[in-house]
Amino acid sequence: MVQRLRGQGGFDERVLLAMASVPREAFLPERWRPRAYDDRAVPIGYGQSCSQPQIVAAVLTALRLRGGERALEVGLGCGYQAAVLRAAGVVLVIGVEWLAELATAASATLRRLQVGAVEVRVGDGGLGAPDRSPFDVIAVSAAAPAVPHPLLAQLARGGRLVAPLREGPELDRLWLVRRRVDGALTREPIGPCRFVPLRGAFGGGGASPPEALPT
Repeated sequence: MVQRLRGQGGFDERVLLAMASVPREAFLPERWRPRAYDDRAVPIGYGQSCSQPQIVAAVLTALRLRGGERALEVGLGCGYQAAVLRAAGVVLVIGVEWLAELATAASATLRRLQVGAVEVRVGDGGLGAPDRSPFDVIAVSAAAPAVPHPLLAQLARGGRLVAPLREGPELDRLWLVRRRVDGALTREPIGPCRFVPLRGAFGGGGASPPEALPT
């Protein structure tokens, strides 16, 4: 998988080394583990998926990780990308997941693999985690019509945010948003993609209140 991505070019070597160190199959349902290293999104249940490796590499490359960052992940899913963020040198990941079942499974997998410093929360990811902000990097793993304004408010000066925005029924596009040191925001497109819809107040996938994460 990593050799294939390296051959495509354009991906951060720090990210590729991190992906090489994280066993993707450990985060997937058993029936899909033989396909873990195909360049495809893999179903993880409840209508959700683990993003294809090329998308993970593109998102994390765009975040320009240097190590030592505090990260927010919106749409934790199975926890794979959070583990890659930690392997790439991020010191803390706050992962917010709408579905309690996925959050519980992700938390168990991260514990089993001894991936520390990932705080798993159940809730509306579009609201972020204001009590833990500001964040140096924010990765949004579900598509919305626009970047939720609470996430922009939680982005540190000098910080980077990557999010897919829904541009049509069958088209999403990844965008990189930066907060300059003077506080101004800039944005630039990364490329077309396809993500599940963001749930909650800022998305289009339903807004029923999430359940609390079981203890």
